[in-house]
Amino acid sequence: MPTDLIVLIAALLITWLVFTWLVKVLKASVKTALVIAGVVLLLQFFFGIDPQELWRQITELPQILQSLFNPE
Repeated sequence: MPTDLIVLIAALLITWLVFTWLVKVLKASVKTALVIAGVVLLLQFFFGIDPQELWRQITELPQILQSLFNPE
């Protein structure tokens, strides 16, 4: 019986740790998603930059950085 109790307590502890970790990850993900959405909306409303244009610029970022560091 005592081993079953120890295993139960260990299982509850591990479950609690995993649950709290998942809650922290979810909070951070939601905060990041809201900040990104806010920045995109601000760019769209105040500067008229479309999300597609922003995405195109993000995908071209490695090429832009490479041209800055390796001018030909």
